[in-house]
Amino acid sequence: MITTQVLVLNGPNLGRLGVREPEVYGTASFDDLVELCRSTGRTLGLHADVRQTDDESELIGWVHEAADARMPVVLNPGAFTHYSYALRDALAMRTAPLVEVHISNPAAREAFRHTSVVAAVADGTIAGFGLLSYQLALQAVAALAAREAGAAAPAAP
Repeated sequence: MITTQVLVLNGPNLGRLGVREPEVYGTASFDDLVELCRSTGRTLGLHADVRQTDDESELIGWVHEAADARMPVVLNPGAFTHYSYALRDALAMRTAPLVEVHISNPAAREAFRHTSVVAAVADGTIAGFGLLSYQLALQAVAALAAREAGAAAPAAP
């Protein structure tokens, strides 16, 4: 089986999982998220490279890297979701599947979280299922990548 590289990118404050508002984001740590994404990826024939930054410029650089390499992306932009037009413009240059992901459901939270400036340039958005959102997003990326390659989609884990 050919393994597809996928970037799982996380924006501001997601490195604080487990201690940041556990009533909203749960008690799993960022390290738990990394392991979950890697193990889910292996099951789906994906190599998940999981990264986190609080720096908008660094995140945009990673998006450029993915576009240049024609690499799929699972993206939790964190607060950049709601206002980073620079990130949105970088994502518009994508050359492979892109799935926006959120641990909580932004539509069920404060009004300022209801708008995503990146959603319009993503293949889809998965939100509100805790860390399961990442697993679902990786399944979507695997199916989209397989479709683009003309192969059958891998079975869900």
